[in-house]
Amino acid sequence: MIVKSTTYDARLEAEGLTALGRAGAPVPEVVDARRDRLVIAEVGGPEDWAGIGRALAVCHRATVAAYGYHRDNVIGPLPQTNTWQSSWPRFYVEQRLDPYLDDLKSDLSNRLRHAFESGSLDDLLEHGQTPSLVHGDLWAGNIVDGRWLIDPAVHYADRELDLAFAAVFGGIPERMWSSYREEWPLDEGWEQRRPALQLYHLLVHVRLFGGGYERMVADRLDALGW
Repeated sequence: MIVKSTTYDARLEAEGLTALGRAGAPVPEVVDARRDRLVIAEVGGPEDWAGIGRALAVCHRATVAAYGYHRDNVIGPLPQTNTWQSSWPRFYVEQRLDPYLDDLKSDLSNRLRHAFESGSLDDLLEHGQTPSLVHGDLWAGNIVDGRWLIDPAVHYADRELDLAFAAVFGGIPERMWSSYREEWPLDEGWEQRRPALQLYHLLVHVRLFGGGYERMVADRLDALGW
C-alpha cells in the first residue's frame, strides 16, 4: 500500500481516481481516503505506453453537457474551480487563466488580457469539441511505470488539454501518442491550439515555483503571435 499525506482534502484526489477508473483509465485502487491522507494500492510495470494511450482516448470519450465538474477540486496543492459553463473558451479563460494573471509581470499579463479581450483566444480554442473527462494534470511524473495514472485534477474539458500538458516537459514516448491517435484521431489545428492550452499548466508553475517559468509563458505567447 502507498500512504500519502496531504495538505489538501485527499478525498478529492480519491474521487478523481475513481472517476478516471470508471471511464476506462488505468488507476491504482483507492483503499482509504480521509481529509489529510490517501491510501492506494501499490502499482508498477511492466510498461504499457501503447495501452495507456488507448485507455486515455477511451477515458476522454466520457462526456457531459458542459465544461467543469460537479465540485471544485485541486491541481497539485492549489484550488481548482470547476463551475459549469457551456463555452469551452470562456471556461478556460475565466476559470483557468484569469485567476493567475496577477502572478505575471505586467507585460505578460497585458498580452494575455489582450488575447482575452480581442477574442483571439476564443477563436483559436473553439473547434467543435465536446467536454471530455480529463486527468487534468497529465505529465510524465503522474504516469507510474508507463502504465498507471495518479494525482489527477479531473474535470470536463477539451481533451487536447491533457495532451498539451503532457508535452510541456516531455518524457513520454511517442508510442503513447500514436496509440492515442489510432484510437481517436485529433481534430485539425491541434498543433496551433497546443501553446494556448499549455498556458494553464505553466501559470500553475509560476505560482508554485516563481518567475522562472515566465519565460515559458512568453515563449507560448510568442508562438501564438500575441
